[in-house]
Amino acid sequence: SPDEGWQVYTSAQAPDGKCLCTAVIPVQGTCSRDLRSHQLRQLMEKVQNISQSMEVLDLRTYRDLQYVRNTESLMKGLDSRLKVAAESQKSLNAKSFQQELKDKMTELLPLMPVLDQYKSDTKLIVHLKEEVKNLSGSLLAIQEEMGAYDYEELQQRVLMLEARLHACMQKLGCGKLTGVSNPITIRASGSRFGSWMTDTMTPSADSRVWYMDGYYKGRRVLEFRTLNDFVTGQNFVQHLLPHPWAGTGHVVFNGSLYYNKYQSNIAVKYHFRSRSVLVQRSLAGAGYNNTFPYSWGGFSDIDFMVDESGLWAVYTTNQNAGNIVVSRVDPQTLEVLHSWDTGYPKRSAGESFMICGTLYVTNSHLAGAKIYFAYYTNTSSYEYTDIPFHNQYSHISMLDYNPRERVLYTWNNGHQVIYNVTLFHVIKTSGEL
Repeated sequence: SPDEGWQVYTSAQAPDGKCLCTAVIPVQGTCSRDLRSHQLRQLMEKVQNISQSMEVLDLRTYRDLQYVRNTESLMKGLDSRLKVAAESQKSLNAKSFQQELKDKMTELLPLMPVLDQYKSDTKLIVHLKEEVKNLSGSLLAIQEEMGAYDYEELQQRVLMLEARLHACMQKLGCGKLTGVSNPITIRASGSRFGSWMTDTMTPSADSRVWYMDGYYKGRRVLEFRTLNDFVTGQNFVQHLLPHPWAGTGHVVFNGSLYYNKYQSNIAVKYHFRSRSVLVQRSLAGAGYNNTFPYSWGGFSDIDFMVDESGLWAVYTTNQNAGNIVVSRVDPQTLEVLHSWDTGYPKRSAGESFMICGTLYVTNSHLAGAKIYFAYYTNTSSYEYTDIPFHNQYSHISMLDYNPRERVLYTWNNGHQVIYNVTLFHVIKTSGEL
């Protein structure tokens, strides 16, 4: 329910529960009532229109995916039939084959408008994102009338709407990892081990980079204004954490740093703007102090990560016999929402990262490493993979996916490196990506 003094204005949710958008506005005060009422009405109409457009998009995507799934078997059948025909030249002249081919193509014809719809939906998403940007401008215009507190509250809600829109966009393009690009070295700095990242869920105008050198008892976080400033080592501010960190499995999500408190299995949420710890909570049973690290050690027992669906913690427990546990974590309370036992021994893993609800694990942190294992949380199943990537500097101590930028961030032997990824869209039987 909304905070005291706020009321729900509109809410939109697709039947499958995706992309929930709720807009709330403050109860009108006595100061400048008419002007505020008019401006807020305009603002909330915009929010309502965006919510409705997102709902339509979600419904249409769900429907189209069902159709694509149904036509997938037809396309496979046509492909195999063509291969048979190619091997036997005689059948190419047979009237029966010509008729069969014509029938199959007729069945596939309705796929064309579905694909055209996807193209137009992409343009609509870009338009929606522009509309959300315009909302921020409208908020600035009424800041003086409303007062700083009300403005901050309303702005936060619009930013959350933008975040939900971004999540919708990401889900439309979610898929299975099929390839990793050659490494792009951004900078060579710091010790052999460390962590660096950008925010995984924030407006695109925010391009700050965070830098945390070392894995042991560190407290100093450097915040660079842009990637270019990070490359040149200029324009940074320093945050001194109230509790030291362990390992390199930190992540920045929606303006807060999530990290493992040194000599404990406690997760800490540190908010950069207020320079304060908002919440800390123990991960029940999680090993720490090099009990269950990755193969490179370094107190890497607990690894936080973010993908298209939210915040995750990867660790292990005695109860799980040292196998990797993947847990969905509530970013507000740090409560564990759901856990999966992957069956993969954590000490044998080089590093791991989440993409679209799937945990990908490397078989080593040294030269010759590859992405060797994938665990799918949506089906609670796994498979062994063989996805090579070039471990240029031969010692990876941090590897994390950023869903906003669709890249892997890594700290490789004192080098800060990124990789682009290739995702393949897989249609599941449930009709979801």
